[in-house]
Amino acid sequence: MPHSMTAFSRQTVEADWGSLQLELRSVNQRYLEPHFRLADSLRDLEPHFREALRSRLARGKVECFLRFDPAEADAAPGINAGQLDALSQVLTQVRDRLPEAPMPNALELLAHPGVMATQRMNLEAVKAAGLELFEAALADLQTGRAREGERLAELIRERLAGVREQVAMVREHLPAILERQRTQLLERLETAKAELDPQRLEAEMVLVAQKADVAEELDRLETHVTEVERQLKQKGPIGRRLDFLMQELNREANTLSSKAIVADTTRCAVELKVLIEQMREQIQNLE
Repeated sequence: MPHSMTAFSRQTVEADWGSLQLELRSVNQRYLEPHFRLADSLRDLEPHFREALRSRLARGKVECFLRFDPAEADAAPGINAGQLDALSQVLTQVRDRLPEAPMPNALELLAHPGVMATQRMNLEAVKAAGLELFEAALADLQTGRAREGERLAELIRERLAGVREQVAMVREHLPAILERQRTQLLERLETAKAELDPQRLEAEMVLVAQKADVAEELDRLETHVTEVERQLKQKGPIGRRLDFLMQELNREANTLSSKAIVADTTRCAVELKVLIEQMREQIQNLE
């Protein structure tokens, strides 16, 4: 099943320690290109997130936003009384031994490790919740990419059917096209009152037939269409293969256009180019 590179997922969780909100946004990109904006206290989760993306996605620019809002009880400043008492005893001993030594002020005491109660916050539970939240968001993102990918595949199949119709139309009218070209050549020769040399005329007819014979181009167009249909049924990334096939389809359409000797063939070649370009634009979004 083809996957789109465009999707979005938002996941949230609330607990005693506060709340987490995680967003994943994915758009088309030639390679996998992850970007992370995480809360400062949770930045060490980035390697885990990056590895999960690498193992599950092949292409796309993926932006990850993780916001952490601590609960009020944890966010409010507080004093660790036990740690402060122990520090006071040490300072008393220092004062007894070195009476002239300057003592720290209140702000300096608060800056000492362990004095502020908020420093005791257990971030392990927050990080564990962040990992679970990312897994849920990534699974949701993949589901969205698969859902949109199937819609894109359906649009591509509709254009492939249009390509087949144009190829069948040219095949159906090919004998009449060759006969019309023969008639036009004879009329030009008659208008110019040129001497009708049977051998020269036959040689001219052979050249016209070779120029107007587009059977090989039609065969290759159908072959490429069949391969695109086969790729749409494959598992895994297919975007680059399909992009290459669009180039080959366009090449055959250009050759068909250059060989066109009547308006009907020209119109078919133009319609083929339109259909191929429409498919190419959709394929740019496929993984």
